[in-house]
Amino acid sequence: MFKSKSGTEKENQLKPSQRSMPCLAQSQTHPQHLNKQSSIHQQNRVQPVSEGSSAINVEQQKDLAKDTYTDESEHGAYDGRTDQSLLIQHKLSRQKQSSRKSQKCKEETMTKEKRIFERFPTDTGQSEVNTVASLGLFFKDGIKRIDYILVYKKSSVQVEKRSTFEKNLRAEGLMLEREPAVTNNDIMFIKIHCPWDTLCKYAERMNIRMPFSLQRNMRQLKSWLPKNPMKLDKEALPDLEETDCYTAPFSRARMHHFTINNKDTFFSNSTRSRIVHHVLQRTKYEDGKSKMGINRLLSNGTYEAAFPPHEGSYKSRHPIKTHGAQNHRHLLYERWARWGMWYKYQPLDLIRRYFGEKIGLYFAWLGWYTGMLIPAALVGLFVFLYGLFTMDSSQVSIEICEANETIMCPMCEKNCTLQRLNESCIYAKVTHLFDNGGTVFFAIFMAIWATVFLEFWKRRRAVLTYDWDLIDWEDEEEELRPQFEAKYSKLERVNPITGKPEPFQPFSDKLSRLMVSVSGIFFMISLVLTAVFAVVVYRLVAMEQFASFKWQFIKKYWQFATSGTGVCINFMIIMSLNVVYEKVAYLLTNLEHPRTDSEWENSFALKMFLFQFVNLNSSIFYIAFFLGRFAGRPGKYNRLFERWRLEECHPSGCLIDLCLQMGVIMVLKQMWNNFMELGYPLLQNWWSRRKIKKGGQTVESKMTLPQWEKDWNLQPMNAHGLMEEYLEMVIQFGFTTIFVAAFPLAPLLALLNNIIEIRLDAYKFVTQWRRPMPARATDIGIWYGILEGIGVLAVITNAFVIAITSDYIPRFVYAFKYGPCIDEGYRNEKCLRGYVNSSLSIFDLSELGPEYSGYCRYRDYRAPPWSANPYEFTLQFWHVLAARLAFIIVFEHLVFGIKSFIAYLIPDMPKDLCDRMRREKYLVQEMMYEAELEHLQRERKKNGKHLNHEWP
Repeated sequence: MFKSKSGTEKENQLKPSQRSMPCLAQSQTHPQHLNKQSSIHQQNRVQPVSEGSSAINVEQQKDLAKDTYTDESEHGAYDGRTDQSLLIQHKLSRQKQSSRKSQKCKEETMTKEKRIFERFPTDTGQSEVNTVASLGLFFKDGIKRIDYILVYKKSSVQVEKRSTFEKNLRAEGLMLEREPAVTNNDIMFIKIHCPWDTLCKYAERMNIRMPFSLQRNMRQLKSWLPKNPMKLDKEALPDLEETDCYTAPFSRARMHHFTINNKDTFFSNSTRSRIVHHVLQRTKYEDGKSKMGINRLLSNGTYEAAFPPHEGSYKSRHPIKTHGAQNHRHLLYERWARWGMWYKYQPLDLIRRYFGEKIGLYFAWLGWYTGMLIPAALVGLFVFLYGLFTMDSSQVSIEICEANETIMCPMCEKNCTLQRLNESCIYAKVTHLFDNGGTVFFAIFMAIWATVFLEFWKRRRAVLTYDWDLIDWEDEEEELRPQFEAKYSKLERVNPITGKPEPFQPFSDKLSRLMVSVSGIFFMISLVLTAVFAVVVYRLVAMEQFASFKWQFIKKYWQFATSGTGVCINFMIIMSLNVVYEKVAYLLTNLEHPRTDSEWENSFALKMFLFQFVNLNSSIFYIAFFLGRFAGRPGKYNRLFERWRLEECHPSGCLIDLCLQMGVIMVLKQMWNNFMELGYPLLQNWWSRRKIKKGGQTVESKMTLPQWEKDWNLQPMNAHGLMEEYLEMVIQFGFTTIFVAAFPLAPLLALLNNIIEIRLDAYKFVTQWRRPMPARATDIGIWYGILEGIGVLAVITNAFVIAITSDYIPRFVYAFKYGPCIDEGYRNEKCLRGYVNSSLSIFDLSELGPEYSGYCRYRDYRAPPWSANPYEFTLQFWHVLAARLAFIIVFEHLVFGIKSFIAYLIPDMPKDLCDRMRREKYLVQEMMYEAELEHLQRERKKNGKHLNHEWP
């Protein structure tokens, strides 16, 4: 192949593209245990039909079990290596093979087949083929690869639809073969194979980008650099070489431009499955413009399931280090899904290749989020340690612990007694852990961190979309949902994109349904607030009971017991309501009748986020901004229903209640989610295996089942795709940022959870779920906008937490206005001398009844009973209030300004990536021109025509 001069110039400034999938498909490495099987496939090949006979006649369609058709162009001149042959054995060489002429390739292949025929007798070869086919990766002939599996029940009445659908699939060029289930006599599997011509036709139609003939290996080996223990060794992922490949949309007219070393491996397994899925979605099963697609057949019960098969078992009897990986699933399990790999980077290219770009982007985002949590967790830990080391030297804690003579007013009506302030010493020290001088700094840091995380994720996403050939990819026009078509089939209008008539939803109908849905959302939110109100009532009733408890420990720490039990009850209510919310969100979304599946998913995801966010955070908002704010004062307390006295904050403040609420909910929810994600599929799969054994089948071990039946016994991926995974992480992101000023350990807990979450999700995808359809995507969808909204809300809530919930502002005002350092400025903790006494007001106990005498103290800024205006707010109260409002305004404007400035400074796409994209576009255009010129000159030379050096 002629190479352009500009294409072979050495670029010093531009980094090479590391696009994995197109280049990996051309790997010529082979596991030793597959070479023999590959050769046997060639020997026992049946007589192929002609190249144009991809459509099978009606007589041949009657018995699918006898389908042995293949394509001459698919196996005629190339060895039968499967996509599993991309997996290299340990320490095998990866030498580049130069392109061979077609005649030489045919001769070598024929020689190879002759040697194999002499070595293996016919009967032995046939038994080997049967063994390979029984593994569940090929048809019965052991040659045609299984690209997709359909499952139906023999007792199903939808025979005509299924027969028409399968006939039309054959007409599209697909090959089908039936296979009954081993463990269930009512289950029938249909194996689907996509021949080479059909793959090429739909690859061109779907604009799938494939590797161009010019490839340059531009890896720079820097052996002098120390080895990063978090990176996977190149020997661990032998076929993931950093090779610079140029790609272009596939075209059959220019097939000679593409690097086709092996037609079996040119299209990867995920690409083949995606092409078959594309055909399944657009094949009709009845006459009518909307009577098409596998999704509708699944919904009406014609088929039970449709899924691409796994590439084999994820376990092996032999170590991967000595024998290599059996398949990509085995490689993913050993190098990604095992818990021992928790500290390693994820093999994103292999994940994307096996599961598709959509799932690959999810794990890329999850890994990026987890990595960005490391600095946030370290800073939060330092803030916590700073509070721990300064806990005993804090002036406020010292004054509270030494206040032996200060008597506090009773905090409940009947059973509470007078207590000394120094009894709150432990609470004061614990509060200082989270409410210290580093609180404001950490809140500002986390607000900036959220912006940096999102901005750098856009850059990371741009690099991934470039490496994964998604820059020019646009999602094709989606099909209408069957429910939408059924509802509005009588109303039509011309689609402005396709130019075809389609069902149409009038604006008035859409608006009315949207209003009903919004009303349902507000009703469910009001239900959450009702549940929070019920927990508040519980706390009011329980504090009287705990204060009169016989157990002295509970009686002494009745406030902690009240808060702890209230949090646990609130958590149980939260988990119960989550089950209800999912069903309500499903009903409301169906009520709206979204037009496409993506609109349905976005609407459903937004409702689920709103429900869960309000459900999880409503009690936290109550404690942060309402607890103790409207309790009143001694002698004039506010009461709920004129019966229960409203709850007050502890003498050391309400921040300890907020920390307890956040810590319990965050930890328990993460533990519950991890248990459900791993425990539920394990129990389901165990129950499936138990039913097989209990049914008295002849199968003694699951390993004897073919691969398609093993996959059928696994759990399908969630009906809503990645919605639950994204929702869990986005809710956690809210916990990490919104109230981080009150709980600096939240990023650390999130980091520890995500380290487990990555491997847990990996284990679930690789071992417990059927292989999902490899879908394409360029971003994380609606979740990015939700993350940006959480980042804005985090700035506001942290400003209010610092200003209202914590004692940072009262201490600040006292130090600069009322303390001993008025004229000297705030220097150290000595400036807070007398702060506790200044923050406590005096109440005359004789006003409560003749059985009381003397004075008690309570948290507030009110005049003493002997003043001219007893119990009125003092000037210090108004100074503190003004400082709080000023702090909120200054904090928000400062942080929002910094966030906007940082977002402006960080471009969405790295400069070197922009240069690489422009350079590649130029080189590809030039290569296409010169390659076409060389091809035409060669054709002229073959035909005996004069050789020109100009474009013909």
